[in-house]
Amino acid sequence: MRGKLFFGSLLLLASVPSLVLADRPVTITFLHNNDLHAHIEPVTIARKKYGGYARIATLIKQYRTSDPNPVFLNAGDVFQGTLYFNVYEGLADLSILNYMGVQAMAVGNHEFDRGPLPLATFGKNATFPLISSNINLDAEPSLKDLVKKSTVIDVAGEKLGIVGATTDSLLTIAVTGPTVTMNPLLNSIQKEVDALTSKGINKIVLLSHCGMEEDLALAKQLRNVDLIIGGHSHTPLGTPDLPGWPKARGPFPTIAKDATGRDVPVFQTWEWGKVLGRFKVDFDEKGQIVRLYDNAPIVVDESIAEDPTVRSMVEALRRPIAELQDKAVGETKSEILRSGKDSTAAQLIADAMLLATEKQGVVAAFTNGGGVRSGIDAGVITYGEVISVTPFSNTLVILDITGEQLLAALKHGVTEGGTLLPSVGTSYRRGSGGVSEVVITGKPIDPKATYKICFNSFTAGGGDGHEVLKGVAKRTDTGIVDIEAMIEFIKSKSPLDLKPENRVKG
Repeated sequence: MRGKLFFGSLLLLASVPSLVLADRPVTITFLHNNDLHAHIEPVTIARKKYGGYARIATLIKQYRTSDPNPVFLNAGDVFQGTLYFNVYEGLADLSILNYMGVQAMAVGNHEFDRGPLPLATFGKNATFPLISSNINLDAEPSLKDLVKKSTVIDVAGEKLGIVGATTDSLLTIAVTGPTVTMNPLLNSIQKEVDALTSKGINKIVLLSHCGMEEDLALAKQLRNVDLIIGGHSHTPLGTPDLPGWPKARGPFPTIAKDATGRDVPVFQTWEWGKVLGRFKVDFDEKGQIVRLYDNAPIVVDESIAEDPTVRSMVEALRRPIAELQDKAVGETKSEILRSGKDSTAAQLIADAMLLATEKQGVVAAFTNGGGVRSGIDAGVITYGEVISVTPFSNTLVILDITGEQLLAALKHGVTEGGTLLPSVGTSYRRGSGGVSEVVITGKPIDPKATYKICFNSFTAGGGDGHEVLKGVAKRTDTGIVDIEAMIEFIKSKSPLDLKPENRVKG
């Protein structure tokens, strides 16, 4: 065991004996979340606050007291998303996750956003194991002994195997460096499951950071995986219909059939700690699920009291964040203008979004005019000024969108509100009846083609009435916050000297 859980009684095993275990029925309560993305503090949706580590800690304590044999798991992407990550590179989150007693964490793609070393520091100080069965770290000395393929938890005398998995697109969407490679996803998972079952472990969870669609596809091909707890796609399952919330994309859990025809429940808890996953499972003596109940994502809202210890931790961690407001990130030779269709602030935001996502195949980016809240005077640019330009902490979402859908979204923007302002190389003409002369990366738009376009999470989720964007099925929430993208753009391009480019004509 690598460390002591601060408030939990379950022990992580350092090793598993190679013998057939004398199994008996057991009930296990699973508590889980995913894609926290450094959202240590609550976020505001439709004027109400959701999430926050202090409230999550209260729930974990509550269910550890009230529920049988609780196990708390995290499905990855703790890194990246707020200024807490900029300052602490995951260690602020870690201090609280250690306190809450997380018992295993899948390695997400954003855990590599600053390369292997910050993840290694995180892993060395974690009181829980980092797991991924398909990342090959044999050539990366800082991580090869820290990231395990699986872990085993002792639950009331029974052995629960947890196998990790990470999206197989890791190398193309993260800054892993040359020492990190990937093994085949399906084979890696099944090999580790087989290794655990050969030791007599018959209750196995796949803790996956692969995305909902991939998890459902994996479930159909795997054997001896009892359930999947996932992340990466930020999929809301079973979430209530609350103001500003997306519609649930399926029940909690969504059921798939495995390679033998057995039901495999698949769980995910949206993002940012706005909900906490909770469900109970009765296993029989053969390790088979005979009952799954009390299954619902718990809304983490203001009705939940904040854990006083975590609240104090957050208050202390926030102090350097406040100091960061006045820190210089670059400079601009000319004033960055907020207003109008030729807003250079909008150009800055859209170009930063494009630069941050080009590696993932994005060809253009659009920001919404209403999201541009301020300009910047000529001279030094501070963190505080960047935040004042776009203060909403939207994440960057990549949509695989057809030209026809994009044309409809642009038309909606100019006729009904929510004008979409493009990145460099992309332009269009607007008129009373809609849009024309639409150019994507210097070429006329093809209505039948599919493009990878980056939007902020507000418009991608239907904000400003963009139902067409909301309805695009294939999407990836990168977890990158627009502020972070702007900061990196300014640093790389400073000093700026932005001129209006007439990207929206008419």
